[in-house]
Amino acid sequence: MHAPGVPPARTDRPRGVAVLRLRGHDVAEYVWEPDLPLSASPRPYLHPVRTLAGVTVTDAAPDSHPHQFGISVAAPDLDGCNFWGGRTFVAGHGPAWLDNHGTQRHQRWLRRTSTELHHTLEWADPRQATLLREQRSITCRPVDETAWSLSVRTRLTNATDRPLPWRTPAALGRLGAGYGGIFWRGPAFAGAAQVLSPDGADVQRVHGQAADWVAVAGRDPEGRPWTTLFTHAGETGARDRWFVRARDYLGVCSSPAWDEPLVLAPGESVDRHVVAVVIDGVVTAATAAELAGSARSAA
Repeated sequence: MHAPGVPPARTDRPRGVAVLRLRGHDVAEYVWEPDLPLSASPRPYLHPVRTLAGVTVTDAAPDSHPHQFGISVAAPDLDGCNFWGGRTFVAGHGPAWLDNHGTQRHQRWLRRTSTELHHTLEWADPRQATLLREQRSITCRPVDETAWSLSVRTRLTNATDRPLPWRTPAALGRLGAGYGGIFWRGPAFAGAAQVLSPDGADVQRVHGQAADWVAVAGRDPEGRPWTTLFTHAGETGARDRWFVRARDYLGVCSSPAWDEPLVLAPGESVDRHVVAVVIDGVVTAATAAELAGSARSAA
């Protein structure tokens, strides 16, 4: 039995998919055991992520970038290994196909409910040697009648006996390409998408900059409006710069390494915690700032 007017939980999903539910609605699916080609750097990801009204605010494996998946944790260059998928940026050459793709592998569940997922993973290089061990927590909470929050927290620990450098293409000479970290691939959208931040409604105001929050608003192909807002929970991540793209496709990530490598010593850990607020409708900058503050406090 289920409440009138509330869709029942689906039971036909394949193994390896965990469902997050709020107020009787499936708001996100976490593909923790993906079936992906090695060229995509196989890793767990959240897709579809939906508003409470059912509007999808993520995309996965689009034709233009088949290695991008909903919301995932991805690194373009970790000690020379590609945990992002697709081509690798080579200094002095540009993007190139290399046999250097890594894999993130689920190890065990620490907690698994309809609103909270907590598990351990290993990041393995092409020879299956473990480079990183990770603890990842994903939590969803209601915000109000039109919004809910999705918290993604990760702790990455160097599992080797040598320093591990995390680099972006920007660190290797590709201007503005400081991507990597907790990455959101936005959905296909109708018309023009709007980007908001504390510094103004323009991509260039926030791309490559640190900011309290970033929001992207658009309409799905049926014309239904949505907004996805991102903010940091934690002082360390708050210093990271944002990668924001709203031309050709929608993408946002908080980058732990922009134009300088992040180097982990043996046994050293790095923590990041990003909260996304998924909203039906388009919000003002003032409302976005208010929601970001509330999301950080509740995380």
